[in-house]
Amino acid sequence: MGKRILVVDDEVELVSTLSVYLREAGYAPVKAYSGQMALASFHDTTPALVILDLGLPDMSGLSVAREIRRTSQVPLIMLTARSLEVDRIVGFELGADDYITKPFSPREVVLRVQAVLRRFGGAVADETLQEGDLIVDLAAREARLDKKRLELTPIEFDLLALFARQPNRVFTRMQLMEQVHGKTASAPLRSIDNHVMNLRRKIEPDPCDPKHLKTVYGVGYKLFLNSPAKGSYEC
Repeated sequence: MGKRILVVDDEVELVSTLSVYLREAGYAPVKAYSGQMALASFHDTTPALVILDLGLPDMSGLSVAREIRRTSQVPLIMLTARSLEVDRIVGFELGADDYITKPFSPREVVLRVQAVLRRFGGAVADETLQEGDLIVDLAAREARLDKKRLELTPIEFDLLALFARQPNRVFTRMQLMEQVHGKTASAPLRSIDNHVMNLRRKIEPDPCDPKHLKTVYGVGYKLFLNSPAKGSYEC
């Protein structure tokens, strides 16, 4: 049996269709048609990835995502009939790994699932990056700061690993977007700012006055690790 994929949507036919395509691709779909059913299924089956519609009948998909994120960093792909950038930004703030607007092709969803799982659990070099009290274990996909494990979403880990591999290099938002979402990503460019902000909350003593993950205004971001200079107030 392949990896379990939790599919959450109140459209029964859509869930059935996606399940067929996922099963043909070698996955084991788990169906849910409401927020409460999704949370119960999530805790019962521990899926490898969740496909989550934002417009559910009993509670919003964003509320479901918040509940999932309280205990798990499982990859999330959000579905919605809305195309406003603000909706996508809110989803990415909650740690979504991809965002698909309806209507869509089921084959596209399967390809997105494969891409996200590949980023999250693909083979990587047995490499550990360390700078001071920050340790990034690429093989285990874990990061520790002051010997404490950081609870990072898949995208936050990918960003931290990218920065840690090339400290003091400035990355543009577009470069970061392509690295964590791929060149065909539908995520708004501003979502990178939200991921960086969330990452700062986890690695900086004061996220509003960052010492390490610094903004290079007009360009992008860099991880400043050697004798960090005074940060600029950013909140």
